[in-house]
Amino acid sequence: MVRRIAARRRAAGGAWPFWAEDLTQVLRRVATDGNGLSTGEAAKRLAADGPNQILERQRRRGLRLLTAQFTSPIILILVAATVVSMALGDVQDGGIILAIVLASGALGFWQERNAGRAVDALMARVQVRTTVRRDGHDAVVRSEEVVAGDLVVLRAGDVIPADCRVVEAHQLQVDQSALTGEPFPVEKRPERSPADAPLPDRVGALFTGSHVVSGRGCAVVALTGHQTTFAAVSAHLTQTRAGSAFKRGLTRYGLLLVRVMSVLLTGIFAANLLLGRPIVDSLLFSLALAVGLTPQLLPAIVSISLSLGARRMARQRVIVKKLDVIEDLGAMTVLLTDKTGTLTTGAVELHTAVDHAGRPDEEVRRLARLNAGLQRGFENPLDAAILGGEPRPDERLRIAEVPYDFVRKRLSVLVDDGGTRTLVTKGAVSSVLAACTTASTDRGECALDEARDRVQRTFGDLSAAGYRVLAVARKPLPGATAGTEDEAGMTFVGLLAFRDPVKPDARQATQTLARYGVSVRMITGDNRLAAGRVADEVGLGGPMLLGSEIDKLGDDELAARAADIAVFAEVEPLHKERVIKALRRGAAIGFLGDGINDSPALHAADVGMSVDTAVDVARQSAAIVLLDKSLAVVAEGVRLGRQTFANTLKYVRVNTSAAFGSVVSMSVASLLLPFLPLLPRQILLLNFLSDIPYTTISRDNVDSEQIDRPRRWSVRGIRDFMLVYGTLTLAFDLLTLAVLRFVFRADAAVFRAGWFIEFTVTEIAVLFVLRTNRPFYRSRPAKVLLATSTCLAVVTIAVPYTPLGRPLGLGAPSVPILASLVVLTGLYVVATELVKRRYPPDRDAADR
Repeated sequence: MVRRIAARRRAAGGAWPFWAEDLTQVLRRVATDGNGLSTGEAAKRLAADGPNQILERQRRRGLRLLTAQFTSPIILILVAATVVSMALGDVQDGGIILAIVLASGALGFWQERNAGRAVDALMARVQVRTTVRRDGHDAVVRSEEVVAGDLVVLRAGDVIPADCRVVEAHQLQVDQSALTGEPFPVEKRPERSPADAPLPDRVGALFTGSHVVSGRGCAVVALTGHQTTFAAVSAHLTQTRAGSAFKRGLTRYGLLLVRVMSVLLTGIFAANLLLGRPIVDSLLFSLALAVGLTPQLLPAIVSISLSLGARRMARQRVIVKKLDVIEDLGAMTVLLTDKTGTLTTGAVELHTAVDHAGRPDEEVRRLARLNAGLQRGFENPLDAAILGGEPRPDERLRIAEVPYDFVRKRLSVLVDDGGTRTLVTKGAVSSVLAACTTASTDRGECALDEARDRVQRTFGDLSAAGYRVLAVARKPLPGATAGTEDEAGMTFVGLLAFRDPVKPDARQATQTLARYGVSVRMITGDNRLAAGRVADEVGLGGPMLLGSEIDKLGDDELAARAADIAVFAEVEPLHKERVIKALRRGAAIGFLGDGINDSPALHAADVGMSVDTAVDVARQSAAIVLLDKSLAVVAEGVRLGRQTFANTLKYVRVNTSAAFGSVVSMSVASLLLPFLPLLPRQILLLNFLSDIPYTTISRDNVDSEQIDRPRRWSVRGIRDFMLVYGTLTLAFDLLTLAVLRFVFRADAAVFRAGWFIEFTVTEIAVLFVLRTNRPFYRSRPAKVLLATSTCLAVVTIAVPYTPLGRPLGLGAPSVPILASLVVLTGLYVVATELVKRRYPPDRDAADR
């Protein structure tokens, strides 16, 4: 049966117009019924169709990851040239070169594999899940496990996991702006649409990439994974997406190396040919230098650094879904955050229920309990606070419902209230008042205009005291249905005041972020008085901009105003996206949100953050998920993000400058000496050994000044660093050449051993000098970095004296030569420290 179902869908070419067929025909085609699938049948279909994924989120692993270590053009050309050399008779040299290349690739594979496994474990903690009907019961599964024929149960905030046909809908409102560009949600009903209907008009179809805004329903899955409508859109986005700032920085850095390498190595190869050296030897030498200049382990180092940073952040309750966003987190300069649960405790309590004049009123509380306990659209903290842990009202009292949406800002439930069918409405004060014409007072009902001023004063007093306030209204409504059109001519009953205390650590967290150069701004839908009160309590007092004022501003005007605004209040979801885009013109923006309609804002921000208790669509859209909704957690994430980025830059800077200086010095030496200064196998071994300590640099300690301010890639800074310190490396390499060749008259084997030792030991020494702007003895390196570096230095010095020295072409240097190399290394460290005072390694940290 599974094969027949898959064949039918393949025959439809992935463009099956399931929205145009009778529901019974759709159910028959996917071989399911109103009870959904059995667990066993779902497992068979998952095995046949594969996971319900659009983008390939699986990292390279196994054989693919291993082969990726050897697929760079330089490595492939080097291997090819080595094979040619072996075919011409140089079997020993070729074998050694291939062994070093294999060892280097194995090291990169091992490091990346371990890093990837750690990341996979983290991702499993924040996967989006879907409620499906299996074996006649509701079950929660990973969205990747949804299969064709599954019956999906939908509520507000749920992500649509696949392309589906609506089976049942109760005021089901869906946001499909990711596909249509339309900002407002559309109502979905179990109806057919013409086969050629445009996507926005397919009222009976639900599509991957959309989410439920309000209401509830169920739908049968028709198409999954790459067969969905959103698959083509996602493929296009993947091809055109600019990528994170971190990826763009790596790309620019790679282009810089390509330009430098092309100029240097073409010249070296040509010069060696002019000197009459064999073409194969000249090619192997040039290619070995190219490998030496190329940071082969950079992908592995980046993976290690980012995955270690992600694990450290996970220990602080921060899950990073997209590793390269760690750099963007460190570069963040403005954080927009909502109020509830971030600046406040999120433990909402109903403080009081009052009438229009502010007097406690049990009737207001009773009606609120009916509305909160009988609504089925979306579970939320305010309704839970109204119920106060008491049992819900009898379900038999519920007749119909008009779900909440972000346009009306109110929720209505038609109930049987003592034999009278009554529409009970609760929502934002202004929205509820707009639906009312009368008000309930202690003297009976009166025209709303007579009580409006007193209502507004009560509302203002409660808001100024820091309470979140909702209004309650009612209306007799005979009949068995209710709609938005019935929310008119209602009677205002009273107000609900909710207490949500400010978190004790909120002020300290905002101050910590300020020390890190991150400006915290509040953006909330709450009214201006409540928002202003909380902002003052947490130290965010300053200019305020209202949603109604945002509507009157053009994009340029908003960008000019928003730069100095501390609080954005009474905003709609679309306002959040506009504010973020306006602020991004001059800053790196983070946004912390967990609401149903926060998805556009999360996408628009440089760093979208949500929490693990947020609705599915918010968690799916966010790049970072907080396991604790706290600014203190965000501050710790910023610190760890900057630490990760700082350690990655250490590798890039030190490796590039050392490699540049060494390649230039070997190029010059190849023209001055009657022999090659280092053989290809020695260059490759040198490159392999010197990379070993760098695999532990991700664990290095970071100076406080390196994390105090936002960080960004600066390819110009890397280029300048390479030229300054690469030139210093070149000077000491040539000084070493003069000492070995003209003072000690070293032959080729001893000279190569001396240079081999000098290159490795000085690169280790300069790593400890250039890893910090401070004098190296005042910045403590990580123990693991110190240990691996010390071991490498000992191994490098010992190699020429072991049986490996001869096949590697390394002679044993005398004691005076070793002593001279020690002195030269000491002078190099002193010279680097002196240059460092004029040109600090981390210019960003030094300029502050």
